[in-house]
Amino acid sequence: MFSLKKFAVPQLAALLLIALPAWPVLAQEAPAKVPAAAAANDKATAGSAKTPAATEAAKPSPNDPMVRVNGTTITRLELDRAVKVMLAQNRVQQPLPPELLKQAQEAALEQLSAAELLYQEALKVEVKDLDKQVSEKIQQNRAKFDTEADFEKALKGVDMTLKDMQDFTRKDIVISNFIETQYAVKVKVTDAEAQAFYKENVDKYFSKPETARASHILVGVDEKANAEDKKKAKEKAEALLKRVKGGEDFAAVAKAESTCPSSSQGGDLGTFTSDQMVPAFSQAAFAMKPGQLSDVVETQFGYHIIKLTEKQAASKDSFDSVKEKIVDFLKREKTQKEVVALVAKLKETAKIEKM
Repeated sequence: MFSLKKFAVPQLAALLLIALPAWPVLAQEAPAKVPAAAAANDKATAGSAKTPAATEAAKPSPNDPMVRVNGTTITRLELDRAVKVMLAQNRVQQPLPPELLKQAQEAALEQLSAAELLYQEALKVEVKDLDKQVSEKIQQNRAKFDTEADFEKALKGVDMTLKDMQDFTRKDIVISNFIETQYAVKVKVTDAEAQAFYKENVDKYFSKPETARASHILVGVDEKANAEDKKKAKEKAEALLKRVKGGEDFAAVAKAESTCPSSSQGGDLGTFTSDQMVPAFSQAAFAMKPGQLSDVVETQFGYHIIKLTEKQAASKDSFDSVKEKIVDFLKREKTQKEVVALVAKLKETAKIEKM
């Protein structure tokens, strides 16, 4: 199913504000692990004299400047916060290896610098009722949380205060207004362009494969098991199949006998396409009609009894049904290219000093 990709303009919203619903997850990050090299170094230097002043001097400060963009400083705190949000948005497991963390920091710093350049340019365009818009946006974000305590915990999870959020919201609105009024409203997409996009991407975005929903009972056995163990597992599966065919409730038997984690849901596997299951399982499932039971099916996981719940035929969205989404997507894509080009142009004359 076709869906619009996120508006990937390097603006503050993309880094921070639109990620607010995910912030509570950040507060539950796993504790940092000490890299092996660092641990070895600690052992080597154990017992060496270190004055408190020397230790404090070596510790990075949140206020350390990381880059200055036309005189405006982006601090280590802002960078660390942006990296946290970026990793959370992309569901990257933390902590990262040092080389990957460095790449994430460089990407975040590049985005923050681009966002600052955009903001400085956007300030040239007046935003009506800016304070009111900021207040409304803050309230909308607050409303995504059950309690004020949850909201504050989310802010704390990415080292933000309410004042920080207000500042970012203000910048986000200023930038968004600039992009919308100076670029987006001027972008046009023709019917021919929309048709061409549809034809080029009909299989990728607008085609829905055949799907099935099924439950199963699994008698698990290792594929490397000996012949005797496999024989016993198959005999047990055949006995369970006989019970189900005899009238016993499939879900109840699955809960009691299946070795698959799906047993807690009565064997329900949800909806899937043929390529999401191993070949033997898919072949059996998609050959049945809803309500039918399979014979015992062998896979590398063991022996299955499959009950097909429902099946949906493959289909394609018509051009008319998705035209509006395509036009919106192409407008956003064109706007994005314009803004990226603007940022590149601003960089040519900007004074960007990396610390």
